[in-house]
Amino acid sequence: MRILFLLFPLFLLLVQGAAGKRGRGRRKHDKCIRRGGFCAVGGCRFPYKYVGVCSTLSHCCKIVWG
Repeated sequence: MRILFLLFPLFLLLVQGAAGKRGRGRRKHDKCIRRGGFCAVGGCRFPYKYVGVCSTLSHCCKIVWG
């Protein structure tokens, strides 16, 4: 239990440092939105088609008829 008191402040420092960063993933997300798509975790299901990548786990999908 004593180690939790040491790990909790370390966790807070990590979260605080990552809070204000906007990385490449956000730019890819914005690019997907400009293409008229949306980011979907996993893959694109019918009636959507794959048009790009938002992040490692999510893909940019756009409706087939649009």
